Amino acid sequence: MSSRFFARGDSDSESSSSEEEELYSEEEEEGSEEESEEESEEEESESSSEDEGGRTGASRFMKDIAESDESDDEDRVTVVKSAKDKRLEELEGTIRLIENAEKINDWAVISTEFDKLNRQVTKIVQSGITPKVYVKAIADLEDFINETVLKQRSTTRKMNASNTKGFNAMKQKIKKNNKDFTSELDKYKDDKDAYMESDEDETPVVVEKVKKNKIERIDELDRALDDEGFSTVGRGGRTLQYTPESIFKHLRTILESRGKKNTDRAEQVRVMERLLEVAQTPYQKIRVLLALISTRFDMTSSSTQNYMSQEQWRSAQREYSTLLQTLEQNRNFVVIEGAEEWEDDEKHPQVEPNELFKVPGSITSSIERLDDELTRSLQHIDPHTAEYIERLGDEQLLYIDILRSLLYIESLNKVEKVESPQDNANRVVMRRLEHIYFKPLQVVKILEENAWKGIPEKLDSNITPRDADQDVSALVQVLCNYLFQYSEGIIRARAMLCQIYFLALQDNYWKARDLALMSHLTENISTFDVSTQILFNRTLVQIGLCAFRAGLCYEAQGVLQEICGSGRQKELLAQGVMMQRYSQVTPEQERLERQRQLPFHMHINLELLECVYLTCSMLLEIPLLAQTGSSPDVRKKVISKTFRRMLEYTERQVFTGPPENTRDHVMQAAKALASGDWKRCQELIAKIGIWDLLGQDKEKVKEMLASQIQEEGLRTYMFTYAPYYDTLSLKTLSGMFELPDKKIVAIVSKMISHEELAAALDQVNDAIIFRKGVELSRLQSQVISLSEKAMGILEGNEKLLEQRTQGMANAFQRDQGGNRGRGGQGRGGRASGGNTRFGGQQGRRPGGQQFGGGALGIKA
Repeated sequence: MSSRFFARGDSDSESSSSEEEELYSEEEEEGSEEESEEESEEEESESSSEDEGGRTGASRFMKDIAESDESDDEDRVTVVKSAKDKRLEELEGTIRLIENAEKINDWAVISTEFDKLNRQVTKIVQSGITPKVYVKAIADLEDFINETVLKQRSTTRKMNASNTKGFNAMKQKIKKNNKDFTSELDKYKDDKDAYMESDEDETPVVVEKVKKNKIERIDELDRALDDEGFSTVGRGGRTLQYTPESIFKHLRTILESRGKKNTDRAEQVRVMERLLEVAQTPYQKIRVLLALISTRFDMTSSSTQNYMSQEQWRSAQREYSTLLQTLEQNRNFVVIEGAEEWEDDEKHPQVEPNELFKVPGSITSSIERLDDELTRSLQHIDPHTAEYIERLGDEQLLYIDILRSLLYIESLNKVEKVESPQDNANRVVMRRLEHIYFKPLQVVKILEENAWKGIPEKLDSNITPRDADQDVSALVQVLCNYLFQYSEGIIRARAMLCQIYFLALQDNYWKARDLALMSHLTENISTFDVSTQILFNRTLVQIGLCAFRAGLCYEAQGVLQEICGSGRQKELLAQGVMMQRYSQVTPEQERLERQRQLPFHMHINLELLECVYLTCSMLLEIPLLAQTGSSPDVRKKVISKTFRRMLEYTERQVFTGPPENTRDHVMQAAKALASGDWKRCQELIAKIGIWDLLGQDKEKVKEMLASQIQEEGLRTYMFTYAPYYDTLSLKTLSGMFELPDKKIVAIVSKMISHEELAAALDQVNDAIIFRKGVELSRLQSQVISLSEKAMGILEGNEKLLEQRTQGMANAFQRDQGGNRGRGGQGRGGRASGGNTRFGGQQGRRPGGQQFGGGALGIKA
């Protein structure tokens, strides 16, 4: 017994020690797996808890049935599967999920699992041939899709939204995916059973490598090298070969990678340049050129520069010219927006001589982008360098392409089978107009002549024929009339502004002003985009400069007041960014502001603009100051607050040195004019050097200003010294201001008729007889000024009321009309209505509202 007992005890101790070792080994395994994967730790902890059955203490080390099962498991043989077998099992599992989803018509699941299936098969194909189960699955899936299409046509019951989306996606995916497995699918469809029974693991045929000697290897490398001494290699280090048959495959690969991260666009451009070299048919050239031009434009957005380099831009311009030339030589192919894309990369389209083949693309968008890139490069280049002049020379090439694009779009409009939108022609005509409206006549004439020389003689335009010997003014008129007839919205408004700008530039003030007033753009310019508002401001300034050259200083000051009086000329004309100290401008807003800046050759000289504005303000403000100073009963008006502030600052200075800049000259001239020294005023104004920018009009403008200074000097003298005279001889005035008697009589008569001067003309004695009015006391003057301020507050409240009520406040007051103190005579007798921007016309009421007639306040 004892021997049996001890023998039993020994076996128990051995078994317990072996169990402890297993336990420790299990804990070590659990610790290592905890560091690698948390999921495996949870599964093992759950299995260990289930195996222990909740036992604690010593009972957990006692042997039971489960432990005997573990010993049986140790005797079993573990089957080790290769990675390929595991991937095949995963593939088969995905195929089963797709088959189950087919049974319930769940196309959302089918679409998701099909994407997963393609990812799995990609790994398998890399290590071997395509699995036959995959070929069977995609073939059956294609048949199932075709059956579903037929069912949908025959039944009225439709799928739900998610199923429809998944089904449409699967139609596209399976059509695109099965192109790569056409040969395998054909074998499977010919004999399904024989195809599936064939050996799955077909061993690839081993091609015996032919050993080449050193000379042959060197010759082969030389043939594969390009001009720079490099060869393009693909996966596995093999040299890529570009053939006419593989063009569309390479293009599809490039287009699919467009917009993705880590895409080397420079490499894509090089590949497409090689494809263009090997392209043989017109269709191949058109497809490659369209993709190549788009990719070159994409390089700008991904590069550190904000604009295309000159080399890249000229390459894009040459390719665009080649594209137009190819389309002109092959009229069977038409590039048009919205055309269906040719999806068969293996088969090329066969076009009959009398048929048209539409290629998806946009000629208009390409030429607009080419134009924008040139403008952007001119924005970033320093205008005072030779590089800017060289870059500006590319505008001739661009203008030729714009004109050629217009000819091509006109030819498309003549074809009945092609539905080319009219908007394309309008956009190209607008681009052509924007390149000529601000330039001198001689420059535009040279630009047009060189453009027609660079275009084949067989091409001609219906809008502006080649043979028509017309001047630049007629060309601008024809282009604008075309846009007035066929366009609307922003393009029509921009065409109107370009024509007004051109007329003002050619000193045709009255026609430009009338066209500006008839367009009513002043009322709704705030609804247009920023670039159109900038063009409006430029046009406004050009009208003001035109009025000044015509000697109409009063009209010039009224037009320039809104731009120059704000102190933001640079910003309003897009000729610079004004960074204020406390401005809350985000970096994005600053970037957009810089993008809107105009190139330097389109700028209007701001110093000349300021000089014109201050000179006109001087000629108006100095007589007005003299009038209000001598007659306290006259309402104190301010024509130019900017000029008043500058003049007050100049008068506060203790010591005034010689004038250094334009502003100093005008301020000292104003002081001289106010003191009656009109000759000194003439000298200071004539010494301003900025008048040289006026070119041939320089002397004419100086003579005009000298005459205006003499007249305003006379008016200032009359306003200042009228209270001190009873009578004044005309001969005395004629000697003082060196003006003829008739001129003095005309000026004084005008002042008397406008009730600016209380006097009468004695034609017998050639004298002026002054009437002494009632002198106002200090209290009466204060009462008059108080009433003027009250009237100003009242008018401000009425304007605010009209804005708040959308102009409906006085809709029912027919009798009052417009006689509420607003339509009276303004400065010096000019009508001061709401629309006085373009000079001297009785305008509409403020806010653009005019009521009359109907009881509901319908606009007149």
